[in-house]
Amino acid sequence: MDPRNHTDVSEFLLLGLTQDPELQPLLFGVFLSLYLVTILGNLLIILAVISDPHLHTPMYFFLSHLSLGDICLSTTTIPKMLVNIQAQNQHISYTGCLTQICFVLVFIGLESCLLAAMAYDRYVAICHPLMYTVIMNPRLCVQLILLSLLLSIVDTLLHSLMVLRLSFCTNREVPYFFCELAQVIKLACSDTLINNFVIFVMFSLFVGVFSGIIYSYAQIVSSVLRMPSAGGRYKAFSTCGSHLSVVSLFYATGVSVYINSAVAGSSRKAAAASVMYTVVPQMMNPFIYSLRNRDMKGAFRKLIRRIPLL
Repeated sequence: MDPRNHTDVSEFLLLGLTQDPELQPLLFGVFLSLYLVTILGNLLIILAVISDPHLHTPMYFFLSHLSLGDICLSTTTIPKMLVNIQAQNQHISYTGCLTQICFVLVFIGLESCLLAAMAYDRYVAICHPLMYTVIMNPRLCVQLILLSLLLSIVDTLLHSLMVLRLSFCTNREVPYFFCELAQVIKLACSDTLINNFVIFVMFSLFVGVFSGIIYSYAQIVSSVLRMPSAGGRYKAFSTCGSHLSVVSLFYATGVSVYINSAVAGSSRKAAAASVMYTVVPQMMNPFIYSLRNRDMKGAFRKLIRRIPLL
């Protein structure tokens, strides 16, 4: 089979989670509900942080941007899936597929970097409390946000440029419900060695980011265990519990997807696993932070009291 240049590629086929027409309405309802819960939950966090002066701190500044990133990531993947189910058309244009790849990479990379910034914030707050306001000043917080965005964009540009050079054959079936980089690369007829090398390098960099998070929490645990007061230890652990839960959920689901994709022979299982890192963490983050955080609960109550007055 002769490979054809990417300029001849007009569209890809998103196979989604199932081909059974009887399950499509159920799938539509489930993902619409998940999407609405994700948008509402993260939007409430953003509004709570903006409206409550007590939450105008570095930790909640990062949290509000994490929620914004979660909204954007969910909006990149789920609405297209819902439109495809409703129209009974699983095709996506070449441009649309490349655009989806770019946005997914940007927001996943941004979330990874923001989680690292939040871990550093907790490290400074617990290990260097007297220097917290000096170190975590507003300028540094903005710089960390911009650095996270810059790293994510650079990562995305590298992958996108590598995809643009690929040629594709007649088989253009993507087994996921969205255009995922690794799955699209597998469909290429041309040499993908450089693409896989770039993926490996960028993956290694984000492993370094994760290692930084682990190091921060190792230092935090060490400092907390040295605290003489049991109440102080409980308060310190409670302030980190929500963030550690989000980190665990994000990285555990992401790693499980790639392990499942590499080991499992069924593309359907890999497609179902992809939901675990593009849908579930973004939906669960607001619940984790609101249920385990007293300040967020108070901010939510104040926000809800204001709603009838609007």
